[in-house]
Amino acid sequence: MNHKKSLIPILLFCSVFTAEAQNSKEAKVEALLKKMTLEEKVGQMAQITLDVIGKGKDRFTSYEPFTLDQKEMEKALVQYKIGSVLNTSNNRARTTAVWYDIIGKIQKVAMSSKNRIPVIYGIDGIHGETYTAGATMFPQEIGQAATFNRKLVREGAEISAYETRASSIPWTFSPQLDLGPDPRFPRQQETFGEDPYLAGELGKAMVKGFEGENNDVSNPFRVATSVKHFLGYQSSISGKDRTPAVISDQALREYHLPPFKAAIDAGAKTIMINSGLINGVPVHANYEILTKMLKEELGFKGLVVTDWGDIENLYARDHVAKNNKDAVRLAINAGIDMSMIAYNYEPFCDDLIALVKEGQVKEERINDAVRRILMVKYDLNLFEKPTTNPKDYPKFGSPAFEKAAYNTAAESITLLKNTDQILPLSKSLKVLVTGPNANSMRTLNGAWTYSWQGEKVEEFAAKYNTILKAIQRKAGQQNVSYVPGVSYKMDGKYYEEYVDKMDEAVNAAKNADVIVLCLGENTYTETPGNLNDLYISDLQTELAQKLAATGKKIILVLNEGRPRVISKFENKMAAVLQTYQPGNFGGDALADILYGDVNPSGRLPYTYPQYPNALFTYYHKPSESRSTTEGVYNYDADYNPQYVFGQGLSYTTFTYSDIKLSSKILKAGEKLTVSVDITNSGKVNGKESVLLYTSQLVSSPISPDAKRLRAFDKIDLKPGETKTVTFHISPEDLAVVMPDLKKVTEPGEFTIQIADKKINFNYSL
Repeated sequence: MNHKKSLIPILLFCSVFTAEAQNSKEAKVEALLKKMTLEEKVGQMAQITLDVIGKGKDRFTSYEPFTLDQKEMEKALVQYKIGSVLNTSNNRARTTAVWYDIIGKIQKVAMSSKNRIPVIYGIDGIHGETYTAGATMFPQEIGQAATFNRKLVREGAEISAYETRASSIPWTFSPQLDLGPDPRFPRQQETFGEDPYLAGELGKAMVKGFEGENNDVSNPFRVATSVKHFLGYQSSISGKDRTPAVISDQALREYHLPPFKAAIDAGAKTIMINSGLINGVPVHANYEILTKMLKEELGFKGLVVTDWGDIENLYARDHVAKNNKDAVRLAINAGIDMSMIAYNYEPFCDDLIALVKEGQVKEERINDAVRRILMVKYDLNLFEKPTTNPKDYPKFGSPAFEKAAYNTAAESITLLKNTDQILPLSKSLKVLVTGPNANSMRTLNGAWTYSWQGEKVEEFAAKYNTILKAIQRKAGQQNVSYVPGVSYKMDGKYYEEYVDKMDEAVNAAKNADVIVLCLGENTYTETPGNLNDLYISDLQTELAQKLAATGKKIILVLNEGRPRVISKFENKMAAVLQTYQPGNFGGDALADILYGDVNPSGRLPYTYPQYPNALFTYYHKPSESRSTTEGVYNYDADYNPQYVFGQGLSYTTFTYSDIKLSSKILKAGEKLTVSVDITNSGKVNGKESVLLYTSQLVSSPISPDAKRLRAFDKIDLKPGETKTVTFHISPEDLAVVMPDLKKVTEPGEFTIQIADKKINFNYSL
């Protein structure tokens, strides 16, 4: 039987059915749009935070236990016809039962109006369902990137989608596809790292995990995504949150745009906008970026939403508008469809209605925005099923979901140094566990965990194992001692620390065979996480140096949102492990790696700096890494990271064969097949991320990058086993954005690098 022929009628039927369903939704949107008043349309474009409609002393806080205020709901949802609500109340996670009650009541009021339009409820689901008690917490995105495993990332998004819907919420403000090239930035941990291709590939996997293979978010186990923050958010000059960036149009398109394009091509339903400024212009008021690039050039048909309060910021912060009304005019005309107002919705709605009546905002612009909003609501099937019941989600927080989170944590943890194969440890060794991150579930998770800044983690995650508890369970309490040495001030700012029995920790080291030193950062995100010094803190440095002076072997465990500089003592560490922020199962995964039950396979998704004033990406320009020149001006350019992008050791060894090419010449319209054999030449099972880079020997007028990641795969090998990994490279994969903003693949010579193997080929037209 010819299975391909038998599938054709089925595929055609599915295609026709999908097209008819889409046409039906579009017809419903147009019919509804014709019935709506201007006031109803404007209301759909407004989003408020939950506290606004909760009982409390003001709009910014609510009483506990949380209850909805019927009068405030009727004003917002019926009188002003608000179309969206977001966030939790009082910055606190709620149970699925509480969410079901809250959102059910909100929908009942919203759909009491003549046109029965449901609210779309949104939440920041950053590494799991942030604001739901009992939800499964995965590693932050930076840790997921370190797995280089598309399947794990997609599975994590599928689980998060399931648990978000179990919370009656259909819209997640995730994934974050900003590049994370700057280690100073307080949200690098929420990105997939510094590489555009890696971010794009894992971004696609996450979109498909959240929305499903065919983006059918009417499926009650899927959610609509909001890819963020379009565009260039984490490349500010200062390295601080929501501060200006200077990025050329060429660099925007070469580095920052590809991950977002990949997500749009993967069908992402909505996009959130960069809160900052690029080249002096707030992105929320930038018509060229929001309309010309995003909606027209990229063909994005979905909903464009602001970040928190960012229309108001146009006049209150950026001074590009003279008042709120002027700010609304700028943003809506630039291409914003929905305003995440947060609190004071009346000025937005009243001002936008007035602007339309005055002709300063065309009603067709309003119709375009509302059309996009309604389409997402129809896509989510909210008109028919405005809430989902947690009783229909029996796998919420299940052991199977927790095992998936553990697996991701285990593949994310990155072994950066292992002098004399000190790892894995024997369980008979006497171990001193010390450092401010040793006994904290908060630092294992990071921000966006049960609350915005992560300060409530201990309240919700007490049943999980800290690093200390996991090591005690693994090696036995009799073999493990603990003295903190340094502790965080948990009710203070993230960088506030104090000496906590440092001398006792140093004395305890005398009785230990090995020290597990857990350093890093307390939790933060956004502006509260801004820093002034990239070096790890003075107190943590002092603790490391005093412990090193004892002469005992030290295993440095880093638990941090961004790579804090450790060069003042790194050379005194016998081994270094980067855990990033691995989630509730990070302690268990780390203990299994320390004692050899799991072989580490993570790789750095960024360049780890050695000095605060030496910040690079691996795709730096040749001028940033050159040997000493001849003559009187004999300067050089010192490329000196502590650890390079893609670095990651294993407890086994992998041997790579020479690279094989299908041809030494790649021609336009063709693909180059690249293959390499990898053998596990060690004694234990191991997983290996195989990274393919290309380098262009000569490029003009744009100087070529040192190298660029073009493909990757992850394989699992038993001792002595060999697998062949094959990649396909097209001319488009090698293209570079030129000064005229066109992507061009220049004829010439290229190098392919996989591990320590290199081979050259030529591209010709």
